[in-house]
Amino acid sequence: MTITQEELDRLWDFADPIASEAAFRSAISAIGSGPGDDETVRAVLGTQLARALGLQGRYDEADRVLERVDAPLPAIRARVALERGRLRNSGGHPDDAVGFFENAAVIAGAAGEVFVLVDALHMLAIADAAGADHTARALTVLDALDRTERRTQRWRVALHNNRGWALFGDGELTAALQEFEQALRDAEEFGTEEQQGWAREAIEECLEAIDAAADGAD
Repeated sequence: MTITQEELDRLWDFADPIASEAAFRSAISAIGSGPGDDETVRAVLGTQLARALGLQGRYDEADRVLERVDAPLPAIRARVALERGRLRNSGGHPDDAVGFFENAAVIAGAAGEVFVLVDALHMLAIADAAGADHTARALTVLDALDRTERRTQRWRVALHNNRGWALFGDGELTAALQEFEQALRDAEEFGTEEQQGWAREAIEECLEAIDAAADGAD
C-alpha cells in the first residue's frame, strides 16, 4: 500500500489548515494499527499532519508528531527533515531551517525522491536567499525529469513565481516579468487554474510597476 502525491493533495486545504489537520487525523485513524497495516503510509500522513499543525502556529505540537513518525525508509526521513525545516522557517528561524532542508535534499536525492528533493530545494531558496541558487538547481532537476511527470513538474510554477518576486523586491522589474511570464506558461501546462490566476495577477502587478517606473523617469 502506498499513497501518491495526488492523494495527499486531496486531503490538503492550505487555506484551512484546521480542516487539513482533521483530514490527516482521519486518514491516519482509518489505517489502524494492527498487523499488516501500512506503516509507510501512516508515516507520510504523519509528516503532513505536522505540516498542518505548523500552519496553525502549533510548532511544538508538530515537532512532537514528527518525533513519533517511524522513519526507517529514506523517503520518510527526507519528509521528516523537510517538515522540521518548514516548522523552523515558519517560526521565524530560517537559519535553523537551512540544515534540515539541506539534509532533506541530500536524502531525497540519493533515494530518487524527486518531488521531495525539489520541494526541499524550493524551501532552501526561501530560507537561504543569500546562498547558492537553489532555484536553478531545482529547475535542472526538473529539466532531467520526463515532462509527463506533471505533478512534479508543477513545481516549476512556484519556482519561477518565487524567483520573480525576489527580483521584483530587488527592483529588477524586467527580469521579474520574465519569471512571472514563465510561471504562467508552466501553470498553463502543468498547474491549476488558481496558479494561472496568481501568475496573471503577478504579471499585471509587475507591468504596473514597470509603467510607474517609466513615468517617474520622465
